[in-house]
Amino acid sequence: MRSKPSLTLADVKKMLAACEAEATKNKWNVSIAIVDEGAHLLGFLRMDGCGPISAEVAIGKAHTSALTRRPSKLFEDRVKDRPAFITFPAGTLIQGALPIMHQNECVGAIGVSGVQSHEDEQIAQAGINALG
Repeated sequence: MRSKPSLTLADVKKMLAACEAEATKNKWNVSIAIVDEGAHLLGFLRMDGCGPISAEVAIGKAHTSALTRRPSKLFEDRVKDRPAFITFPAGTLIQGALPIMHQNECVGAIGVSGVQSHEDEQIAQAGINALG
């Protein structure tokens, strides 16, 4: 049997804090969702002033990224070329989520919603960068 890395509560708290700091620095009010590799919610934050729909969107983006082990933007781009991808069962196919990789293993994903999609992804990247 092999050993597989997994996120700890300390990891999740560190990533949420880094995402929140990036959003605050830019005066962006967003929702941030961190899921494990099976897309189960581990941590969530909805900043003051952020619309309620962003909560579901952030979780959906994280779900997509965790289950596919790919940035959610990949699927947003694919829908443009192949509209049938809109029925893809993995979640929300909009840029703003990134898989969390450790030792070549996907251990989860961060999804963000509330500002422009590329800014959501910038916030998610700050969380990933916090793990070092």
